[in-house]
Amino acid sequence: MKKTFLSTLLIVVSFISFAQEKVNFSDNFKRENKGKYKIEINEVKELIHIMIAITNYGKENDDMVQQQGQYYKDIRSYFKPYENEQIIKTFDSLMVVSPYNYIFLTGNAISYDFKGNKLIKSDVYDFPAMGVANIKIDKNPITTYKSEIEDFAKQSKFRKFYSDHKKFYSEIISDYEKNANLGKQWKWLENNFESKKDSYIILCSPLINGLNYTTGFNNNNFSLIQMNIPPLDNYPDLTPLENELLNTRVMFTEIDHNYVGAPTEANEELINQIFADRKIWVDENAEGAFAYPNPVKVFNEYMTFGVFVLYCQDNYDKDTLDKVIGDITLLMTDRGFPKMKIFTENLLKMRSKYPNEKIDKWYPEFLSQFAQ
Repeated sequence: MKKTFLSTLLIVVSFISFAQEKVNFSDNFKRENKGKYKIEINEVKELIHIMIAITNYGKENDDMVQQQGQYYKDIRSYFKPYENEQIIKTFDSLMVVSPYNYIFLTGNAISYDFKGNKLIKSDVYDFPAMGVANIKIDKNPITTYKSEIEDFAKQSKFRKFYSDHKKFYSEIISDYEKNANLGKQWKWLENNFESKKDSYIILCSPLINGLNYTTGFNNNNFSLIQMNIPPLDNYPDLTPLENELLNTRVMFTEIDHNYVGAPTEANEELINQIFADRKIWVDENAEGAFAYPNPVKVFNEYMTFGVFVLYCQDNYDKDTLDKVIGDITLLMTDRGFPKMKIFTENLLKMRSKYPNEKIDKWYPEFLSQFAQ
């Protein structure tokens, strides 16, 4: 029986809050990345994903670790002789203590780069994953286990495995560049919200399954949005349009947290008043509902999916929009947000009333509809 890892952690994506002061965006970094986005399968991060995948915890969680496909088979075969190494047992114990350690380990992996068999500190990322939800850590776990990770990589010849799979990684990156529409989503969000972001990076892994997370960094007057998400899906039983909508929703509802947050914060007092009666807005019997403990978090989850509906209204025909609304309503209701239908209806009314206004501007009037 597989553990239901995502039943408690899928909702983490809304609450990622990595410390922004632990990055260093130099003037040269800013020049190279301003107005650009990139997709990367980071070598050290992929090593950490592999190490987690071969722990007992990882092997028992196919919702956390993608266990379908040849790549996972390659990993299990190649790294099988090293599954009982002490560092793998240590990672396993960390995951048992708290699944949030999945994020602390994979999120901080980018703070190091390989130089031969050694890990050297990144010039850009010092301690990028310090907190998630209400949990904070005060030491980078990659630093703590640096020598053990180096030993594992050397003994297992990880860098050879990574090199041998570069063609596969390149195909994943190419698929994103051709089909993800990140630039289109970015442009739409900045046309519809007042917030502006300077750059995006997708840190992908073939081993990521349902646990996706995003964060934003601000340093030296430069804002970077980082997304940790799986490769694009291409289900043979879905039409090309259905696959596009699924992949777009996964990415879009990560990105738009970074735009919804500012107007929500500006209207926090009103949201706390209107969404105070929790039993109206949240089905406490739904798994994961506990992770949205206050009105602001509840509202933001409604809003991030609602804004995806607005994006679809602007980019697809009416039949497609109607299907999206139905699918989103069902998904959110199953997740414990029973008022998604009326929320969406009110959102569409406001958009119709103010088609050319930034969404931030009509937040108060939109919220007032629920007070009635």
